Amino acid sequence: MAGARAMIDRAERWIGYREGPGNSNRFSAEMGRPAESWCADFVSAVAKESGNAAYFPNTSSCSTGRAWFQRRGRLSVYPAVGAQVFFGEPGGPLGPGGEHTGVCIAYTATTITVVAGNTNDNGSPNGDGVYRRTYRRRSDYVESYGYPAYPEGLVCADPSWRGRPGVTYFGQQADERDLPRRAVASMGSAADSAADPSEPGSTDTADPGAHPERPEVEAASAEVPAAEDGAGPRAEEIPGQRRDSEQETDLSG
Repeated sequence: MAGARAMIDRAERWIGYREGPGNSNRFSAEMGRPAESWCADFVSAVAKESGNAAYFPNTSSCSTGRAWFQRRGRLSVYPAVGAQVFFGEPGGPLGPGGEHTGVCIAYTATTITVVAGNTNDNGSPNGDGVYRRTYRRRSDYVESYGYPAYPEGLVCADPSWRGRPGVTYFGQQADERDLPRRAVASMGSAADSAADPSEPGSTDTADPGAHPERPEVEAASAEVPAAEDGAGPRAEEIPGQRRDSEQETDLSG
């Protein structure tokens, strides 16, 4: 059954997978593409395998994937459970978020946890397999997140999304346990999230000249200091944090 839970479960099943010589890998092959840098192919393949293909771009380009979400008004600088996260230092040659991608499976006040392909223990954008990694949430390398229109709704940290139909707002911490278990019709249809007729997603291999701007988001009302990598505080340790749909403290990214 489609949804964030299915997306995360499928991505985690592949942890430990290793590529063959010359970037040969099962995910690029599954999507009908040659051996190549395959982090975006991994996300596309996992979406297909978990019944979520309509909610994700089918492309081997991180920049194209980012632009796909932005065109639909579903790009944020705040994490969400099951979102596609885009990595890339500001001013990088591949454009914003064009260096690497993966699936955000959880976040805390200071970190995000990601399952990604074509990486390694150091978080390289050109590694040897599928790994689970933790990154600093407010790192410049963590550029943006694509919000899939999951049928059960969305759990996110973006204060500007709070109050939207089907959205549960957890500004400081959330993971798979916080996902709703029933689908909501108001999150958008598969057709809303499907690729544009003008976008040949199944064969995208490059994104020349695509440099979309960083999206505008609501200003935060509370700051969280930068922290070193590692687990952040659990929900019960943060004043005002609740594991339900009630209002929480805003964070900035």
